[in-house]
Amino acid sequence: MNALKRIAKNTGVLFASQILSYVLMFIYVIYTARYLGAEGFGILSLALAFTGIFGILADMGLSQLTVREVARDKSLTGKYLGNITGIKIILSLLTLIIAYIVLYLLNYPIQTFIVVYFLIIYAVLSSLSKIFYSIFQAYEKLEFQSIGTFLNTLLILIITLIAIYLKMDVITFAFIYVIVGLLILIFNVLISKWKLKLPEIEIDWNFWKKSITEGFFFGFAGFFTEIYFNIDSVMISLLVGTAAVGWYNAAYRLIFVLMFIPSAIIASIFPVMSKYFESKKDALKIEYEKIFRYIFLISILILIYGLLFSDKIILIIYGKAYNPSISALEVLIWVIPFIFLTVLLGSLLAAVNKQRMVTIVAGVNAALNIVLNIILIPKYGFIGASVATVLTEALGFLLMFNYVSKNFYKISLIHNIGKPVVGGVCTTLIIYLLLAQFNWVLVGILGLIIYSSVLYFLKVITKDDINIFKQIFQWLI
Repeated sequence: MNALKRIAKNTGVLFASQILSYVLMFIYVIYTARYLGAEGFGILSLALAFTGIFGILADMGLSQLTVREVARDKSLTGKYLGNITGIKIILSLLTLIIAYIVLYLLNYPIQTFIVVYFLIIYAVLSSLSKIFYSIFQAYEKLEFQSIGTFLNTLLILIITLIAIYLKMDVITFAFIYVIVGLLILIFNVLISKWKLKLPEIEIDWNFWKKSITEGFFFGFAGFFTEIYFNIDSVMISLLVGTAAVGWYNAAYRLIFVLMFIPSAIIASIFPVMSKYFESKKDALKIEYEKIFRYIFLISILILIYGLLFSDKIILIIYGKAYNPSISALEVLIWVIPFIFLTVLLGSLLAAVNKQRMVTIVAGVNAALNIVLNIILIPKYGFIGASVATVLTEALGFLLMFNYVSKNFYKISLIHNIGKPVVGGVCTTLIIYLLLAQFNWVLVGILGLIIYSSVLYFLKVITKDDINIFKQIFQWLI
């Protein structure tokens, strides 16, 4: 199987899993937000924000390091599984202790404290599952990761619906995550034992030192990223209130769910990029430029639909009680192009052993985001947090893109960014005019045809691209 077909297979498998998970999570968000209300949903969203931050502490970049190294040398599988497992167990215990201290110092109400701590336990369990996902990804056997991801979402939804039927409170909703995290970890252990013959936990101090040092930059990059992704919810809760957290996250979670698109693509090509850097640098540049353009085209389409249909999206999903979320979505949707491309750029830098740059950019972004939130949230509430998020991601993209262009691969700005933007503007104007005459659902469907036609006319999509899409489609069916 050649690289293109292998990427198509893995992308297809992950997309299928992620789309199914998206549908299930979509249903979960609707029922949870409507059942708990802005206040309860705000508490749960705050807990999920802490989950992102402390989940990185429990992993410290070791999962991504494992993918890179095992993808290059499969004989290291047992070494990494045995040692990384031992390191992560210690990190997990430290995470739970630090989290307890932090929550105690923040002096949240007891209900909020319990909800947040349950979600942090879930983050620790998920971090342990990532050990096995890393190996699956390194071997480009993403079907097992896809099954685990799907089961995680399915179980959360099913048990949550039961909790709603039984009229349980938000603490029960949080405990559901703990149950599911444990079940998924057991699932991954069993699959790995079946497929990989699990090694015993090892304590190779030299290996531990080297892995922790290498993973440090992956980990801190992720930690800083989670800070500026989630600190806004924490600050809104402290400065405005948990209801505002609920309104903000109603919009923010929609953006977050869409991250499955670049994540699925990057998960498929990261092992390939890592290998190409060692042996086929020219091929890596070609893959990078193609994926850059494809991801940007998808992000522009999402931006168009988010701008034109944000009010309908919020009202259909959450109901009138979440009207304030419309303004948040109208602002947050602008983050999509920046954040999609940043995922690609960050993975490319990791593949070429420049994770230190990712860490530096993430640190700058975290600092900027905190400063902007301190300035904007007291005056503009969660809308200020939305603006801070967009500005932060824009800066991160510019810094990474500039670094990659100067030091590795320079791509055509006109072809890969300029023309798609022009195509997006033209498509937006056409759709906007059609909305005055036709039903918005019909216009939304026509928008896909219009967008594709405009891109083909501007020669952003070429015959070679169409042939690639055909090959991928033929494999998937």
